[in-house]
Amino acid sequence: MVLVATPSLAPHALYEEVAELLRQRIFSRELAPGSWIDELKIAQAYGISRTPLREALKVLATEGLVTMKVRRGAYVTEVSERDLADVYHLLSLLEADAVGVVANAATPVQIADLQALHNELETAAKPKQLNRERFFEINERFHLRLLAIANNRWRDQMVLDLRKVMKLNRHNSLLKTGRVEESLNEHRALMTAITAHDPALAVQRMQEHFRNGLQAAN
Repeated sequence: MVLVATPSLAPHALYEEVAELLRQRIFSRELAPGSWIDELKIAQAYGISRTPLREALKVLATEGLVTMKVRRGAYVTEVSERDLADVYHLLSLLEADAVGVVANAATPVQIADLQALHNELETAAKPKQLNRERFFEINERFHLRLLAIANNRWRDQMVLDLRKVMKLNRHNSLLKTGRVEESLNEHRALMTAITAHDPALAVQRMQEHFRNGLQAAN
C-alpha cells in the first residue's frame, strides 16, 4: 500500500490517514497488545517517510492506543484490569448522564432513530445469523447516536477517546458465551426507559449495561 499526499489536502492529512490505518490494525488485533511497532517496516509498506508515521504514532499515543517507550520505540498499549475498570467507570458516568438527557428531552424522531438501530441489533443477534463483530459495530452506532442526541461535544470527545481504549480489550467480551443476548436485553431495557421518558430509570439501565460489560470483558 502506497499513501500519496494530495496537494489539495491540508498538510496534516497524510499522518491522520496513517493514524487511522494503524488504528484499525490495532482494533482488529493485527497489531496485538504489547507488540512492538516496526516503524521502518510500516513506512516501507505504506510508501511513506518515517516523519508522518511518527506523527501518526503521537496521535495514537494521545488516544491511549500506543505507548511510547524511551529508546525502545512504540508499542501497542496493553490494558490492565485496573485500566479497563477505570475506562468502564468513566464511560458509565458519561453515557449514563447522556441517556438521562435523551430520556428527558428526545423528540419522537430521535427516539425512532434509536429504535431503528435497536431493531438492527435485534436482527444481528438472531442465532442463525449471529455475527458478533457486526453486533458490536451496530451497538457502537447506537451509543454514538445517543450521544449525538444528548448534544454535548465535550462529553462526546471524552467518550470517543475512552471507547478507543475499550476496543483494545473488546474481543474478550465478544467471546463470552451469552454476552450478546445479555447486551441485547440491556438495550431493550434502555429503549423502554427512553421511550417512557424516564431519565432516572434510563440512567440506572445504562449503569447496569456498563457494569455487566466490564464483567464480560474480564
